Amino acid sequence: MSNSEIHEPAGRIENLRQKFLKLYGRHPEGIWRAPGRVNLIGEHTDYNLGYVLPFAIDKNALVAIRRKAQFEHSANELNLASTYGADEDPKVTSVPLDGLTPQSVSGWAAYPTAVVWALNQLDDVEISGFELLVDSDVPVGSGLSSSHALEVSTIVALKDLYDLGLSHTQMAQLTQRAENEFVGAPTGIMDQSASLMSRAENALFLDCRSMESRAVPLPLAQNDAVVLVIDTRVEHSHVDGGYAARRRSCEQAAEILRVPSLRDVGTVDELQVIEDELVRRRAKHIVTENQRVLDTVQALEAGDLQAVGKLLYQSHVSMRDDYEISCEELDTAVEASLAAGAIGARMTGGGFGGSSIALIHREQIEAVSQAVLEAFAQAGFKAPNIFTVVADQGAGRA
Repeated sequence: MSNSEIHEPAGRIENLRQKFLKLYGRHPEGIWRAPGRVNLIGEHTDYNLGYVLPFAIDKNALVAIRRKAQFEHSANELNLASTYGADEDPKVTSVPLDGLTPQSVSGWAAYPTAVVWALNQLDDVEISGFELLVDSDVPVGSGLSSSHALEVSTIVALKDLYDLGLSHTQMAQLTQRAENEFVGAPTGIMDQSASLMSRAENALFLDCRSMESRAVPLPLAQNDAVVLVIDTRVEHSHVDGGYAARRRSCEQAAEILRVPSLRDVGTVDELQVIEDELVRRRAKHIVTENQRVLDTVQALEAGDLQAVGKLLYQSHVSMRDDYEISCEELDTAVEASLAAGAIGARMTGGGFGGSSIALIHREQIEAVSQAVLEAFAQAGFKAPNIFTVVADQGAGRA
């Protein structure tokens, strides 16, 4: 499926176009889309230059953009607005581009601004002022990468508008730089890559060192199976100490082992020289998770969903016990899903909240969903948001 074949509901696109016209008084030059993602397996391995296996989902950030002419008032200023939480006219945030510095913009506006900042670090690129309106149905704080969907939709729009000729890999690297240096979140490169490179009905097997990737067919329809997302509604953020602390532990482990990254560690036995028990457990998760990604690819190619399911749960246990990035709500969602007959389940995303996924047979959607709702109610948790997702196409013009 090419980008020209992507079909976002026409009503949503037209609605965004009309909202843009009402807000800014002019039509946008176009509308671009970028999907959120579910990471099937391979958590926190990306910044350790390991392997990941995400897929783009059928929930997207749409951005409408119009570049300003040089004679316009505030021509060198970004005007950014979002329909999220806006009952009527969205609020416009204005960001001057002159003297723009990292971490000088807060809130959601930091993400498109970061992309502009990163592009303007390139030779012979000068992104000037524009008007932007975003409409996203990727749940915020859910671990489905709503922020990266916004960044990717912005960079694919600017690539087209300025005829920048950037490859998917270059755009992924630029949005990672935007996230790391401007926003201040020490994330890896998986989320942007999934949003940019994914193919419908496939997962994306990505080597985060070489940036080589290939599509791995998801044999869900053939097995009458679906991926159920359980958004715990416990919001998480990458701009906090928990994520950065995990990354520091991995860097410490690699330094002790005298390897470029934990990608270069083949077995858990090699970790025994690490005296710090906490650092050793953090490293153990990365080493075992890389192997689980490789095993999952093999299981998918063999059409063995039972094997995939076991690997998903092993991944969750590792994140819960060794990497310690789960929470009570995520654990409850995973255990309730499995008790109700799921093939496999795990938390997905950066952790400390967000979502879990359950691989289930289609006929189990209602039973598993109800079991999770009842488990949350019994534990006194806020009711989760539960929905199925489809493996969708990567970013492009809407």
